[in-house]
Parts: sequence; structure tokens; C-alpha cells
Amino acid sequence: MIELKTPAEIDRMHVAGRFVAEVLSEVGRLADVGVNLLDLEHHVRGMIERRGAESCYWDYAPSFGRGPFRNVICLSVNDAVLHGLPHDYTLRDGDVLTADLAVGIDGWVADSARTIVVGTAAEEDLRIIRATEEALEAAIEVARPGNRLGDISAAIWTVARDYGYPVNTEFGGHGIGRTMHEDLHVPNKGRPGRGLKLRPGLTLALEPWFARTTDRIVHDADGWTIRSADGSRTAHSEHTVAITEDAPLVLTRRADETPPARGGSARRLSTKDA
Repeated sequence: MIELKTPAEIDRMHVAGRFVAEVLSEVGRLADVGVNLLDLEHHVRGMIERRGAESCYWDYAPSFGRGPFRNVICLSVNDAVLHGLPHDYTLRDGDVLTADLAVGIDGWVADSARTIVVGTAAEEDLRIIRATEEALEAAIEVARPGNRLGDISAAIWTVARDYGYPVNTEFGGHGIGRTMHEDLHVPNKGRPGRGLKLRPGLTLALEPWFARTTDRIVHDADGWTIRSADGSRTAHSEHTVAITEDAPLVLTRRADETPPARGGSARRLSTKDA
């Protein structure tokens, strides 16, 4: 069932979204060479507790995981891209770190993810991060009444194609609101003009994620962490977005975030470098 939210309900989701944005900004500030993933996990736990928020991940037990999940944030490093289980790992110079967070406040949820480079950044890592950020902004731009779900998927896929990155469709975006995962599934590849017509009040978590040279994935022995099948590095960008009568409303935009200009890096760098 798809639930359209009222403007007042979207405002309540925005409260959760601003907190998620604050936490991810803090994780980006703290993540550095020599920092342990478990230290980041416990710092985020403290922020959630002090805010009186509720983690959507703690005790999460979907069919694809070896649950329940007993952490409050997903932290994925290098070739890991989704559902990274925080563990005893100390960040190294040049590591690519993805932080993914979903919390609820007063019964309303927001979900967001960002990928950063710790220490010295390789150009190819900055490039794939940029690709996911551009794909996310392209998806947000078409999240307007009268367009269709396939327009969002096609927008993401077009950016990936322009950069030369393959796209996995097993995991993608989703509806969100009172819970972390609501109907719909939003694939990161699709055809424009297809699927559900978008209406005001629809709230979606849009999340392009790419691996550099494969669209296949493997799971770690922990049953959660998802990696690129060939070990190539990955990136993941996500925002919770509300479709309104006017422009799309990004509920998890970070204060330290500058949305990328569409297509800049794709034109400057050859896709054969992917």
C-alpha cells in the first residue's frame, strides 16, 4: 500500500531528516586515518540517544540479512557498499567509507547515505563518488508530479551510463515514511515514462550506488555486508525526498553539502577510466 503524506506529515519527516543530515555530517568530520569503525558506531549511538530518536537498524531482520542487525549505522569500506556491519577495523589512508543511516523521530523516518574518502583521495574514487552524487541529483530533479517512477530510475541509469559504470538492480531506493521501507521499490535502472505516476505526498528514499567494474554483488560471512563481486571500489549516495506540488523537497540535505553540477566530471574524464 502506498501512503501519500500530508504537508504536516512531511514536515515531521523533515525533522528526522535534519537529524540524519546532522549525524552524517558529524561522521564525515570524525572519519579519519586511525579511527576505528566501532568508535564511529558508538558515537552515533550517543547522538541518537541524546536526541531521543530511534534507530531503524537496531534489531532489523529482513529476509536478505543474517539478523537481527545490532548496530545503528551501516559503515561500508572500499569494495563494500551496502549494509556494512561496523566491526573492529581502523581506517587507513585512501579508504573509501560509506555511511548509511535511518532513524525515526516521533514516529516518522528519514534515510540517507554518503560516501567519503579518508585521507588521500585517488581520482578514480572521487570520480565514482561524484557519479553517485550526480545520479542522485538527476533523480531528485525528475521527482515531480506527473512524471513516472521509471523517469527516476532512468535518470540514475543515464548518469551511470555516461560515466561507464554498470548498474545493479537487486537493491535500490524505496518508499519511506512511518517505517524505513514502504512500497515502492525504486530500481537504479529503468525506462522513462514507465511505472507509477508520481503524485504530491509520495516520499521516497532515492539511492544510486555503483561499483567501478561490475554489477554483481557478494555477501560477507557476517550475512550483511554487500561487496562488489570483483573487489572493485564502490560508492553510494542517498536522500529522502518528498514529492510536492512544486519542487522536490530533499528532507536529508546536509548543511555542508553542495549538490554537484550535472555532467561535469563525466565530460572531463573518459569512461574508459572507470
